[in-house]
Amino acid sequence: MNSVLERIRKTVIVSAQAMPYEPLYQEQPMIAMMKSVINGGAGGLRVAGVRDIQNAKKLFNVPVIGITKPERIPENYKEIVYITPTVKDVLSIINAGADIVAFDGTQRKRPNDEKIKDIIKFIHVNKKLAMADISTLEEGIKAQEAGADILSTTLAGYTMESLDSPTKEPDFKLLEELVKNTNLPAILEGRIWEPQQVNRAFEIGAHSVVIGSAITRPQLITKRFVFREEK
Repeated sequence: MNSVLERIRKTVIVSAQAMPYEPLYQEQPMIAMMKSVINGGAGGLRVAGVRDIQNAKKLFNVPVIGITKPERIPENYKEIVYITPTVKDVLSIINAGADIVAFDGTQRKRPNDEKIKDIIKFIHVNKKLAMADISTLEEGIKAQEAGADILSTTLAGYTMESLDSPTKEPDFKLLEELVKNTNLPAILEGRIWEPQQVNRAFEIGAHSVVIGSAITRPQLITKRFVFREEK
């Protein structure tokens, strides 16, 4: 498992995902997207769902972070656990071949009253790495205590507990707090739009950086230009 961590050290991991109702969700476009970002130098992939995890592992020689999420993100997403919420979801990711299983690592109530420590234990029994997506330092510390292998700022600004997180840029403060107050590899994810933000993350001490929308969500990239702020 340490070899996987070493392979993603100081790399940009690309979150290659699309929702089922979006044009790029079809299998071949998703494969083309993954191939394109790897050709561009991505050191790993973060993908959602069994189909895309299987294709990523079968077709590309990079570490794969796997998750599950609903077909539509619910309106109350800041209040609920929806990223790999249950052991059943974890099992589907493991069976699909993911190297790293990412899950909601917050302290919020999970479906079936499942516990983070049980999620992590199941991941470790199957000899995979457990990556906790968190939104606050306290959640990161709790996830470390529960046995997580990696911490990611994925949910910063997307939970009720992190409403003070920046809305237009990455949460560098949280990254710095994780680097200083935990012993785990910390990954910066969320609202990364500029190359200099990647440089800053590595200067702070990030193990890796995960970028999604700025690379793989053309509808969101387009909106940034169409609905730009007039000066």
